[in-house]
Amino acid sequence: MYRHGVLKRQRLPVPVVVVGNITAGGTGKTPLVIYLAQALRARGRRPGIVSRGYRGESSRVMEVSATSDPAEVGDEPLLLVRRGGCPVFVGRNRVAAACALLETHPECDLIIADDGLQHYHLERDVEIATFDERGVMNGWPLPAGPLREPISRLTQVDAVVLNGDAVSPEPMPATAVFAMRLLGESFYRIDDTSTACNGADFAGRKLHAVAGIGSPQRFFDRLTGMGLDFSGHPFADHHDFSLEDLAFVGDAILTTEKDAVKLARLSLSLPVWVLPVTAELSPDLAEFVLEKLDGLASA
Repeated sequence: MYRHGVLKRQRLPVPVVVVGNITAGGTGKTPLVIYLAQALRARGRRPGIVSRGYRGESSRVMEVSATSDPAEVGDEPLLLVRRGGCPVFVGRNRVAAACALLETHPECDLIIADDGLQHYHLERDVEIATFDERGVMNGWPLPAGPLREPISRLTQVDAVVLNGDAVSPEPMPATAVFAMRLLGESFYRIDDTSTACNGADFAGRKLHAVAGIGSPQRFFDRLTGMGLDFSGHPFADHHDFSLEDLAFVGDAILTTEKDAVKLARLSLSLPVWVLPVTAELSPDLAEFVLEKLDGLASA
């Protein structure tokens, strides 16, 4: 109904960049949004981020702070505000969240909409779709398959980002394609972020790896690639951890940054070490976005 003009989209007074996917589940959108926020800030822009705050208990529009409760605002928005370095607002209505952000932070000159590809109420200037190694799987729409929208939707986006070992979906439209790698080799302790170590420091220890993300195996594969021996414990995306979930016998728990925002609330018997990752894009996606926004020919 939005595509055919029956329902009207709302345009904001600043440009909007949407990051999303046409498949259900995590494909690396959060580190990509962090990358864009940091890269655009480094180029002189002042972005703000809006997110639905998935699995957060609050139904109202609200600003996220570094000390917000992940149960209220969601785990991903909390990570975004801690790493992105810019204002973050959550709300089921992205338009309302963006308007509240701009009213509170009038210095913002650009909005990044996290996981907003299917939120058509919000008019957008640049659309970015992400894929991971799972691709489109059986190619069927929900609930028989993973697709939120048909593959033909990719003919309308401005860029496709392939995370890690992802390959271009077929048939692939004539859309700009970018490769994303997630880099990270150093852990920090969840209760003391100034204390760091690398994989070699865990040699000979009994380790438990915990991941409640879209693709836990991706995290486990990264640890294996670092030469670590561990017991893997996959959980559903956005899992709300309890002490019973983590009643392990061993020396340490290894986890992702997204999971760490919830694990930090628990009094665990084992030390928890967090592996942060940073997105690296090739070619330069931030420059591509700015060229789109400035109306220049793409690189």
